[in-house]
Amino acid sequence: MKKNGQFAGGRRATGIATASYRPTPGRPPGLDVLDLPGLAARADASERPLTVPVRPAFHLLVALRNGRLTCSVDFTSYVLEAGDWLWVWPGQVLRFPGGPGTADATVLVFPSGFPSAATDTLIRGGEHTPYRLVTPDTTRRTALLRILDTLVEEHADLSGLGPEAYVETLRHLLSVILVRLVHLMDPRHPTRPGGGEAFHLFRQAVEEGFGRTHRVEDYAARLGYSPRTLTRATRAALGCGAKRFIDERVLLEAKRLLVHTDLPQAAIGERVGFAHPTVFSAFFRQHTGMTPTEFRSVTQS
Repeated sequence: MKKNGQFAGGRRATGIATASYRPTPGRPPGLDVLDLPGLAARADASERPLTVPVRPAFHLLVALRNGRLTCSVDFTSYVLEAGDWLWVWPGQVLRFPGGPGTADATVLVFPSGFPSAATDTLIRGGEHTPYRLVTPDTTRRTALLRILDTLVEEHADLSGLGPEAYVETLRHLLSVILVRLVHLMDPRHPTRPGGGEAFHLFRQAVEEGFGRTHRVEDYAARLGYSPRTLTRATRAALGCGAKRFIDERVLLEAKRLLVHTDLPQAAIGERVGFAHPTVFSAFFRQHTGMTPTEFRSVTQS
C-alpha cells in the first residue's frame, strides 16, 4: 500500500548523499544478495544509515518474504507486505524511516551495467514507471520467489562454477526477474520500448545536462539529431514531447532538493539550471501551482 507524501527528518544542508556501488569483498562485482540487516550494515559502514535519505547509484530490489517494511522513494511512502517487491532505480531518493526492523527480505543490489544488453533494452522503459511497488498475484508470486530462491542459492555457491559461468548464471536469473517485474508494473509495457536509440541517448544527455540547459535544440546539436527527431522519439517512448521530458526532469530534481535538503531556493534554482531565482520560482509555479517555498512547507507539514 502507498501513502502520498514524504517522511520528515534526515534533511541535509548541502545536498542529497549519493551511495556508490561497492561489491561485496571477495566476490565478483555485478550482483550482491543481502538481507535487510546486511543492507543496514553496509549503509552504516558508509556513514549513510538507512534512516537518512540517500540517492543510490545502483538498482536495489527488495523482495519482502515476511513482515512489514516501510520506506519512501522520492515523494511516495510505501508499506511493503509479504510477497511485495520494491524496485528502486539509480538516482532515486530512498529512505527507510524505521531502519530494517524485523522484516524478512531478500535485497538484490546491482549496477546498471550488470544485466545483459538485451535485458537492459527490455527493462529500459521501467525507469519511467512512477509506481515502484509490485504486488504479484499468488501464482506469479510463487514463480518469482522460486526464481529468487534459485538465484540466492547460486549466488552463495561461489565455488560451484568457474568465474565466467558463475557471473552469467546470476545475470540470466536476474534478467528473468527484472523482465517479469517490468511487465507486472505495467502489463501494457512493450517488449521493445519505443523511441529507440535516439531517445536512449537523449535521456542520458538530459540526465547529464539538465542543470546547464533546458533547450531541446542544445541536446539535438550535441547528439547529432534534429529537435523534431528527439521530440518524435520521446513521444514514442513516453507519450510526451522532448521539452516536456526535460522540464519534468528539472522539476523532479527541484522537488527532491526542496524536500530532502535545507538548501535555499536560489541555490536549488542554480543547481537545476536557473540563473535567477524569480525565473525558477515562475517555472515551479507554472508546473505545480505552488512556489518552491510553498511546496517545501506543504511537504514538511
